[in-house]
Amino acid sequence: MEEGWKKDVAWIIIALLAVLGIQYGLKLALHTNTPLVIVVSGSMEPVFYRGDVVLLKGIDQSDIKDIKVGDVIVYKRPGYEYPIIHRVREISTVEIGGKKEECFLTWGDNNWAPDPPYPTPYGEVPCVPAYAVEDKALLVFPKIGLIPLEIRQALGLE
Repeated sequence: MEEGWKKDVAWIIIALLAVLGIQYGLKLALHTNTPLVIVVSGSMEPVFYRGDVVLLKGIDQSDIKDIKVGDVIVYKRPGYEYPIIHRVREISTVEIGGKKEECFLTWGDNNWAPDPPYPTPYGEVPCVPAYAVEDKALLVFPKIGLIPLEIRQALGLE
């Protein structure tokens, strides 16, 4: 009997180490601190549903040209707690503080209008500036994030 609990503890430790190893490996391979995110809203239905987990690839200024119309990007917006994950509908160039910047008009597939103008230190622009883009969506794992999402909601963390 004593042998049984030792095996259980060993398997739990191995499982935790495997999960941490995969998470760290994904961070390195995909160049992002958050390679897996849980969708928390319905703005991208029917592509991503609440509780889906999305695999992300980090985007920096050197590969911003890899973003095309139709891609789904993740960006931070001032005043919002969570990053926003929406589809690129149009790409343009804007001037922000005397510097030309790639800019992405985005909105959720389930939304009826584009995202609101993006606030910058130099005023609002009608699109998401390249410097605000953090990641690009690669793959979706349906519904596997529902349990953690429900637990966070039940604990009042969301």
